[in-house]
Amino acid sequence: MHVTHTISRREMLAMSAAAGGMAVSGVGAVSAQTAPTGKRIEQLAPELDKIVATTEPIKDLADGFGGPLGPAEGPLWWKEGQYLLFSDIHNDKRMKYEPGKGVSVFLEPTNRANGLTRDLQGRLLACEHDSRRITRLELDGSLTVLASSFQGRQLNRPNDVVVKSDGAIYFTDPWTNPAMPNQWDLTFSGVYRLTPDLGTMTLLVEDFVIPNGLAFSPDEKILYINDSRRRLIRAFDLNANGSLARQSDRVFADLGGPEPGVPDGMKVDTEGNVYCGGTGGIWIMDPKGKKLGRIVHGAPATTNIAFGGDDWKTLYFTSRNHLGAVNVKIPGIPVPVAKNSG
Repeated sequence: MHVTHTISRREMLAMSAAAGGMAVSGVGAVSAQTAPTGKRIEQLAPELDKIVATTEPIKDLADGFGGPLGPAEGPLWWKEGQYLLFSDIHNDKRMKYEPGKGVSVFLEPTNRANGLTRDLQGRLLACEHDSRRITRLELDGSLTVLASSFQGRQLNRPNDVVVKSDGAIYFTDPWTNPAMPNQWDLTFSGVYRLTPDLGTMTLLVEDFVIPNGLAFSPDEKILYINDSRRRLIRAFDLNANGSLARQSDRVFADLGGPEPGVPDGMKVDTEGNVYCGGTGGIWIMDPKGKKLGRIVHGAPATTNIAFGGDDWKTLYFTSRNHLGAVNVKIPGIPVPVAKNSG
């Protein structure tokens, strides 16, 4: 595949380093910035009334996670078990939150896994930092490596992953390793598509500095991808073969600002509204990118979000070191469950 680079490897690394902590975890740097004070839900447009009440409480569920090697990340609702999984990257653990019971360790170690999702059979997919690969946890407990290299070169550090309804796997692969790359490493941060049969992996786009969270629109005609270092959500139309229509590349939203936080994890509800971390909290946008409101949860940065609960109307979120939640009115796009779980 021919690739034209608009940003050199050295320039990309310099920009990544300038992002401070983001270069390690894929989230926003806080350094000299001041975190917002006071939890609140800010209404920026009347349409927010249909999504979340401004009086809805923002709940702190657990804290004490994360550290220099990475934050709390990757929340994923496990519907048949009625619990939430999430990553504690720094401590190399997969945590389990059960409503009413609290948090326990679900798995240790995890190769400092970050983003999590499930495939159409309900199997767990994980973006592993230390091993620089995408893995699938089979229903019998064995582990399958889905992707670990591209054109003979080891992946950078897979960050987040989503699965399309046809079974194709899409994931982001930024260079967020604190170490300098070797000459045999990839020279770009990519977004990839893996075919349902795992036979073909295609580089979809390579001009991101730090590609991060990604999510489909409900009809799967659009793929949203966070360009964290530039503080943008970019949107691409999908071609019939699952590739990106590169000419459709557009800025869906700019979520930069004076408060800490950049576009990181992202999810979409069944009406097509987009939820994404950004400056000062979690931003809610309509399908056209209009900013409807912001959930200010008081933590320095939002690392990722996930819908959960019986009705998929609980919005869970992770920050650098804690887990929180807020109830919304529109369900999120459901995550598949194991086929034998119904």
